[in-house]
Amino acid sequence: MSQPLPKPIQPADVPDLARAVIAADRFPYLASMDGDQPRVRPVSPVRTDGFTAYVANLRSYHKTQEIEANPKVELCYLDANHDQVRITGMAETVTDRVMLQEIWDTNPLLRQYLGSLDNPELIVYRIVPQQVRFMREWALEYMNVPLDAADGSDQ
Repeated sequence: MSQPLPKPIQPADVPDLARAVIAADRFPYLASMDGDQPRVRPVSPVRTDGFTAYVANLRSYHKTQEIEANPKVELCYLDANHDQVRITGMAETVTDRVMLQEIWDTNPLLRQYLGSLDNPELIVYRIVPQQVRFMREWALEYMNVPLDAADGSDQ
């Protein structure tokens, strides 16, 4: 059986293709390190600006300690066509009250589950991309997405 050939991609189309994968996947996987052991779990970003993702978390979750010890993380998005985007970056805690309020106001599940923006369990991470890569199914090779292409519209 021969290997399927992926459709050719124009380099200028890669940022838009990557954004489309991100928009299509509501539950990407977040990888972090637990000492020397990688851990991965699905997450539901509460906001996405270009290729910067915001992930809500509870302080009591183990991944909080993992990210505190090593803020290097990676998000992997996959769409129905098996195209994928990997965002390698640093997780930083969001402390900007205006940003937190915007996230809170647009996420009814957060409001229902946590009751108040001032709930001490709530922590929001901003995943700041250091590298963004796109791969079409069967391409078997990643294409780098220019970080300056991250200034696209909110997703």
